[in-house]
Amino acid sequence: MLAAAVASVRISTAATPKLAFKPVHLPPIVSGGGGSRRPLSLVAARPLYRQDPFLAARAVPSLAPPSATADGARPVETAAPAETARRAKIGVYFATWWALNVIFNIYNKKVLNAFPYPWLTSTLSLAAGSAIMLASWATRIAEAPNTDLDFWKALSPVAIAHTIGHVAATVSMAKVAVSFTHIIKSGEPAFSVLVSRFFLGEHFPAPVYFSILPIIGGCALAAVTELNFNMTGFMGAMISNLAFVFRNIFSKKGMKGKSVSGMNYYACLSMLSLAILLPFAFAMEGPKVWAAGWQKAVAEIGPNFVWWVAAQSVFYHLYNQVSYMSLDEISPLTFSIGNTMKRISVIVASIIIFHTPVQPINALGAAIAILGTFIYSQVDFTRVLVPRRIISQSAQFMDAILNL
Repeated sequence: MLAAAVASVRISTAATPKLAFKPVHLPPIVSGGGGSRRPLSLVAARPLYRQDPFLAARAVPSLAPPSATADGARPVETAAPAETARRAKIGVYFATWWALNVIFNIYNKKVLNAFPYPWLTSTLSLAAGSAIMLASWATRIAEAPNTDLDFWKALSPVAIAHTIGHVAATVSMAKVAVSFTHIIKSGEPAFSVLVSRFFLGEHFPAPVYFSILPIIGGCALAAVTELNFNMTGFMGAMISNLAFVFRNIFSKKGMKGKSVSGMNYYACLSMLSLAILLPFAFAMEGPKVWAAGWQKAVAEIGPNFVWWVAAQSVFYHLYNQVSYMSLDEISPLTFSIGNTMKRISVIVASIIIFHTPVQPINALGAAIAILGTFIYSQVDFTRVLVPRRIISQSAQFMDAILNL
């Protein structure tokens, strides 16, 4: 009888409302970087609200779904909690990105001061990242990407440019102060505009060209007033700028239509860059030089040197991985602003930790270069004149830099 009673019970689904929300899309956004000036359709198509299956499972059945508009779309105000959560996640990404980058630069400079072999140091950074991701894929902590031969062919020029930029930046930091390297590297937007103009034939509004003038002028002023100027270090930073501009261009052209997440994309990039760099590292320095330098560094620093090498290698991968994860969530314009603020944190932290002597005129040059980078990231590429809002924000930004 009990079985018959149970069989006679019919569960009504009428009281359980279905959560059918239609995403509300953001309006098209125009890129502010040095590459394409077309609307970023991928960013514009990102839903303002994405339903979380976990939250949907925990929904209270007795609550009626929010009222819809005439076309069936969900009201924007009801998506505010989801958008707030997304903004909070991006904020965490940015804070983590900047913190990891500062830690990497500190340990990287410590290693290079005791062990001045940038080719091996660069190789260890890429090797650590590759090992971390291979272990993550093997243990299924992260899902391995689904790639093919075309993917790796498209990634090859990106990896070549990334390898050159990475080694050149490490060579620069081995020869000059971390702060000086990052001041020169803040000139990357100027390289982006010039390469796009003269190599790709792209044309930009006048404000774009005006915005790179303070970048070039500030970097030049900082360079001529640098107390410990070194031509090798200066050229390393300049080559790094040029290489990373081409990396970005190749990335946009070669990765179009590929569905690989930011984390896995950078993992594949690290592995291919490691394969490219390894034979050059052996040719430029070699095991005998590494062994002698390692023994000398351990004798002078002690066991802490091994920790420094491990830390700079791991933190290099982590900060780059988080930056690519951030790029998955934001527009290139926002990413450019975040990259500018990252350099400020690195410059200030390195000056404090390494007691780098800075002349007032040198600090002014750095502030002008970073201000120019900020103005460049704020330029509206669809207009002829720079909006007054940008001028006001730039003045506030300049005050903040000078008061650091």
